[in-house]
Amino acid sequence: MNLRICICGLLFLAEVGQSEDWPNWRGPNFDGVTRETLPSTLPDEPKVSWRTKVGVGFSSVSVSRGRVFTMGNADETDTVWCLDADSGRVIWKHSYACALDPRFYEGGPGVTPTVSGDAVYTLSKKGHAFRFDFETGDVTWRRDLVKDHELEPPEWSFAGSPFCHDDLVVLNCGGAGIALHAGTGKTAWKSSAEHSGYATAVPFVRDGKTELLLFVAKELVSVEPATGRILWRFSSQCSRNVNAADPVVDGDRVMISSSNGSVCLQIQPGKNPEPKPVWEQKALRTYFNPTVRVGGYIYAISGTTHRPTELVCLDWKTGEIRWKEPGFGSGALMAAGDRLVIFDKGRLTICLATADGFAPLLQAQILGGKCWTAPVVANGRVFCRNAKGDLACVDLLPQ
Repeated sequence: MNLRICICGLLFLAEVGQSEDWPNWRGPNFDGVTRETLPSTLPDEPKVSWRTKVGVGFSSVSVSRGRVFTMGNADETDTVWCLDADSGRVIWKHSYACALDPRFYEGGPGVTPTVSGDAVYTLSKKGHAFRFDFETGDVTWRRDLVKDHELEPPEWSFAGSPFCHDDLVVLNCGGAGIALHAGTGKTAWKSSAEHSGYATAVPFVRDGKTELLLFVAKELVSVEPATGRILWRFSSQCSRNVNAADPVVDGDRVMISSSNGSVCLQIQPGKNPEPKPVWEQKALRTYFNPTVRVGGYIYAISGTTHRPTELVCLDWKTGEIRWKEPGFGSGALMAAGDRLVIFDKGRLTICLATADGFAPLLQAQILGGKCWTAPVVANGRVFCRNAKGDLACVDLLPQ
């Protein structure tokens, strides 16, 4: 092996620390946090390694084994993309008819593909569910959930990403979710045909058993994965039933947030759990993008389409707001180690996750246009997209 190549590889590993794939919405731990560490020294002007167009939409990306997966819409047709992470080259793609359906926004898919084993699972905003072969993109199965189960899509159609548990794929469709057998696509269980919420299922361990939290149209429900039986519920109604931000979990506590504000619940053990509010906070209001917890603090872009938006730091234990930073829009954030990675108004911001105040380390304009989609850090790169479908891969290593 060329000695120079070997040395450069070792320096890269030393600089970025542990690298990690991001195989599904909100990452491997379903919390918006990666174990990957960013370089200790960030470039003044980060390099955009490649750009490509994937179609209109708000789907984020999943990254697995050197591949990037996302979705977009063009000419009333959805496309699921599998791209090479190094170059953006198309490895495979699959297209099918689906309405763009713009409603006070650009429209297009909002679901992020889920990679599990040798399969990729997707859901369109109109209820088309697919399983693809990871390597080839061949369709293993497809379902039209609206047609098959007479589901009523919510006002802005389906947006919760597939969640894989054991041999099931759980989707936030219907009144309290639906589960398909991963291998065949056949329905394992389903709830009512009523409107769903827009969030993705989040695992929650209680009494040593995994439950699934679903933020549905008017409440938070916890369901038994194997059967869909509702184990407990907590009422949470907000404007136009936009319960979209995934719950945040820590031990026996669960925080939910919407345009009405935020509440942290303590969930009791035993057969008859009763969620008890620990604190409520009206100053932290998320509309569609979830928060992240780093250490003892919650970070979020807070506000709605009708309220000023700002970056907020909140104490997880007490609900006390520690600081606010104005100047943000309706973008999204994730965390890598002790740093926040924010993509908003086309600008990539990396700052320290600290309760002492806003401490930016990097701010760079990457894209233009509307940028609501969550950024993703995976294997030394940051992936960002805008509503019209420009996808950019950003290299964070100093040049």
